[in-house]
Amino acid sequence: MLFENFALPFLIGTAFLFIFIAITFTKWILGLSKIDKLRIWNSLMTRKTLRAIKEAISEGLLHRKIFRKNPVLGYMHMSLAFGWFLLIFVGHIETMVAMKTVSPPLWASIFHRHFFTGSPESAIAGILTATMDLLLLFILTGVGLAYFKRFNRRVFGMKKTTRLKAGDRIALFALWLIFPLRFFAESFTAGIYHNGSFMSQPAGNFFSTFLPLDELVKPTWWAYSSALGLFLIFLPNSRYMHIPSEILYIFLKNYGIKLKKEFNTFSQVQVYSCSRCGICLDSCQLNSAGIQNTQSVYVLKNIRNHNLTDEVLFNCLLCGKCQQSCPVDIKLNDLRITQRIESTLQYNSSYGYLRNGPSKITDVIYFAGCMTHLTPGIKKAMVTILDAAKINYWFMDEFKAPCCGRPLMQAGQYEAAQKLIENNRLKILGSGAKQLVVSCPICYKVFKEDYSLPNVKVLHHSEYILELVRSHKIDINPTHLRVAYHDPCELGRGSNIYRQPRELLQSFSQLAQLKNEKENSLCCGGSLSNIKIEMGERDKIRDIVLEEFTKTGADYIATACPLCKKTFSKGKNIAIADIAELTVMAMKNQSPAEAGTQKTKKAKTPEPQMV
Repeated sequence: MLFENFALPFLIGTAFLFIFIAITFTKWILGLSKIDKLRIWNSLMTRKTLRAIKEAISEGLLHRKIFRKNPVLGYMHMSLAFGWFLLIFVGHIETMVAMKTVSPPLWASIFHRHFFTGSPESAIAGILTATMDLLLLFILTGVGLAYFKRFNRRVFGMKKTTRLKAGDRIALFALWLIFPLRFFAESFTAGIYHNGSFMSQPAGNFFSTFLPLDELVKPTWWAYSSALGLFLIFLPNSRYMHIPSEILYIFLKNYGIKLKKEFNTFSQVQVYSCSRCGICLDSCQLNSAGIQNTQSVYVLKNIRNHNLTDEVLFNCLLCGKCQQSCPVDIKLNDLRITQRIESTLQYNSSYGYLRNGPSKITDVIYFAGCMTHLTPGIKKAMVTILDAAKINYWFMDEFKAPCCGRPLMQAGQYEAAQKLIENNRLKILGSGAKQLVVSCPICYKVFKEDYSLPNVKVLHHSEYILELVRSHKIDINPTHLRVAYHDPCELGRGSNIYRQPRELLQSFSQLAQLKNEKENSLCCGGSLSNIKIEMGERDKIRDIVLEEFTKTGADYIATACPLCKKTFSKGKNIAIADIAELTVMAMKNQSPAEAGTQKTKKAKTPEPQMV
């Protein structure tokens, strides 16, 4: 029987990991709702499974998204993940050929060179031996890059890396040892038995000239097996738990499982799918304000360790840049909100004073939103546009109306937000309107995702104004303005609206190009989601963003968010205008001076005057 005692550490680690994953995955799946379990069952034998397998290969093994971030970083991750997978797969085939059986013992494949000391008996066996050397070389280059990354991460396109805990360090140390030890074990064996290939055989011949290989070969196999066992045992308590968790997450999300408002077992799957690769760290604009301990990777780590504090939880802009850059596609904003909901349950207001007031029968509802009322130039522009287009509309919150509810949801007060949502929902449905137009991306996102509004089309005003222009309900004139458009977080990354605002602006102005736009757009810093950040820290974030805009030489920063406009207007000497205000200028063929919005030497840009 092919067996050696040095295989025991590997077998113990494998058994432990298998049992742990089986128990954990069973617990996670059983913890899902009945509807989610039914989704899984109904999806197993469909194309969704094929899509999940494809994604598991492209992201879990080949790391396609990390390659997009940086090719060197992508190669490092791929060599370790895909290379190790191939090493196991090809090694199993090699052992099947050698033993002439389709089910060789697991340890025989892992320690093949020790058990099969003769030269390859066939051409196929020789090719497989050479392939195994090639795959080991492939992995060793990745290990070498991983060593180098610890000293110079900028080569990998990263400014920051995550802080490691004890379990991470032990697992990382074991991982770094596994493949060099395998190289030495196979090379020493080749030096004795001459059963190596293009890499292991020359290395073995070299080592045999000055080392007592007969005495070293068995301890080296022991060391290799021990490193494997150590890694497998510490994997569940380290960031490497993402390896199996990510595969499960890919399948579940392809089966239609989504995050709920409460933290559940699917939330746990996402938390454990985080590899703490650190890619999200560089994208976080809180770094520029000196805040370096509240990023999403640390929040997920705190959730796993059960030590998440409100200071960390609520110090986030919820801008979505980290979520956009996450190679695993973890819903980082939603996970943080579920934790905020748990943290603020005792603070939810009853809002018992709300009364369902009368609705006005209309075709279109315009809902400005709280922040738009604080930037009155925007609502004035929208009224001008709606009146010019002769739209039968109801300005729902012209005088008084509850907030849309999203700021409360972002703060975790979900139950309180539901009371506002229900009050507004009944008014909207009571109006008979077919379209709901909103100026605030925060309102837009909550109306689209959290309101039940059958037969009511929700539109951001940039979408709606573009429709009015295309249908010639309003007439605009070309201008000589050069504008730099800023993608608001909730409208762009949050709602995937990038094209319509640009098409509208390009219909009457020249659009300047920015370094960071669309999915990579920078947050203005004024987010309502962060209740812990200080004003000076917000200003630092804002000023860095404005610096990029000033370099374009644009006449205006064009916004599509009242909060972004209000935040930017407190910054440097550059004119700020909402996309609706710029449209009115084009309708009236005004110059910036005539509109009263030209650049001034004041720090604050005045509201555009609508004559």
